[in-house]
Amino acid sequence: MSPTEKEKDALLILDYQSGNTLALTELVTRWHKHFCTKAFYIVKDTDEAKDIAQDSWRTIIAKMKTIKDPNSFSGWAMRIVHTKSIDVLRKRQKDLKGKDAIKNATIELDEPYSENTELKKKLYNAILELPINQQDVIRLFYLKEKSLKDIAKLLQVKAGTVKSRLFHAREKLKTILKNENYEN
Repeated sequence: MSPTEKEKDALLILDYQSGNTLALTELVTRWHKHFCTKAFYIVKDTDEAKDIAQDSWRTIIAKMKTIKDPNSFSGWAMRIVHTKSIDVLRKRQKDLKGKDAIKNATIELDEPYSENTELKKKLYNAILELPINQQDVIRLFYLKEKSLKDIAKLLQVKAGTVKSRLFHAREKLKTILKNENYEN
């Protein structure tokens, strides 16, 4: 980053510290996309990256009045985003250990053969092609019959994230099944 960009950030921070809330708007405009990109690079999930950027802004805004060297904003802020992204990865690993029952939920295929048995097998295989976070939402919503709110609490994400994952999972399933000529 050129020195003039750092100087501009420093001036915006000093303006904000002296009470100009428009300076914060300018900082958010300049940095939010960078925060999302950095978080996505680490967590590889667009929704989580956006959540991390939002959470990082909360921390940054809460601590911005105490920045001693405004020229160090970029490194300081990116460290916050990095740390929060790593925290999400750690939490995800911890949650994976507790979700064994969810991941092991399967469609009962041992039932007597019917017209739907073959379709269920194909649907189950299509679900296995989805990303893990979408598989989890599909299993919880359809197999465990959990509400969106309950899924959000269980997965410790926002309800909007659950809705988005469910929507994208359904769309991918449609595409997978259509490409495999399983559509009626």
